[in-house]
Amino acid sequence: MALHESALEELGLAPLWVRRGLGQASARAAQPAPVARAQDDRRPVRHRDEAPFAEDVQASAGDVAMPAQRSAPADSPAVSAAPSDLSAPSAPSAPSDDDFAWFDDLPAQPLAEARAVPVERAEPSVDTLDWDALSARVAACERCRLCEKRTNTVFGVGDRNADWMLIGEAPGENEDRQGEPFVGQAGKLLDNMLRSVTLERGTNVYIANVIKCRPPGNRNPEPDEVARCEPYLQRQVALVKPKLIVALGRFAAQSLLKTDASISSLRGRVHAYEGVPVIVTYHPAYLLRSLTDKAKAWADLCLARDTWRKAAGPSGN
Repeated sequence: MALHESALEELGLAPLWVRRGLGQASARAAQPAPVARAQDDRRPVRHRDEAPFAEDVQASAGDVAMPAQRSAPADSPAVSAAPSDLSAPSAPSAPSDDDFAWFDDLPAQPLAEARAVPVERAEPSVDTLDWDALSARVAACERCRLCEKRTNTVFGVGDRNADWMLIGEAPGENEDRQGEPFVGQAGKLLDNMLRSVTLERGTNVYIANVIKCRPPGNRNPEPDEVARCEPYLQRQVALVKPKLIVALGRFAAQSLLKTDASISSLRGRVHAYEGVPVIVTYHPAYLLRSLTDKAKAWADLCLARDTWRKAAGPSGN
């Protein structure tokens, strides 16, 4: 060996001759084992605002120890003899299903009950109600805008088994205040008209209105208001089962008979509503302003009395 080669060998700078293929195997052996990184990659990803669980803490401790293993030389026992738990990695833990943990404090609920959808009960039809239920339905009615400014609903008064049924148009100011039809001066005149044919309020007479709430300013009710309120009157007629109906005023007559004819053309004839004979006459409030038409009203009452006696048969007086 030449002198300069021996000097290089003493200094550790001489060329190193390695058998072919042995160098690549040594290089691969010097690389750190990727087992720990693979295990890292299989850990479920947590949001940074979630609290760490026990397995996360253990994994973090393993991450701290890993750099020492990676930095060890290839011939270090730590690398050449890999731990048994790294050579056979355990199955990755399943992601936690605690995403809805805030519901844990709620009591358990049966599945059928949880899926149940509440269903509102439909109100019974008006034509199936008795007197008490019908009165309560009218008192709570909000089927049209007249309910917004009313003081009281005006359901009706009198004998619920009467032969005579008197029907007016709509409550006025006094009726709205007291909740009773035909009060005040018009009511007193009506009582006198009944006495003229040997009748009185509350005895064989039932009094109601087409509309149960007062229209603002005593205006005529709108057609949609009449349509929404008519089922109540129809049920009252069905419950009373009168032998005769007297329509008091133009609006009441037109609403009951579904016509636009004038009251003068409707008077003096027998009409029908729900199979019951109907006699048309003037409203008592109109008669207070038109005294000359009281004679016509008296003729209408006489026609009503004769019609009732025919309908009542031998029991009529």
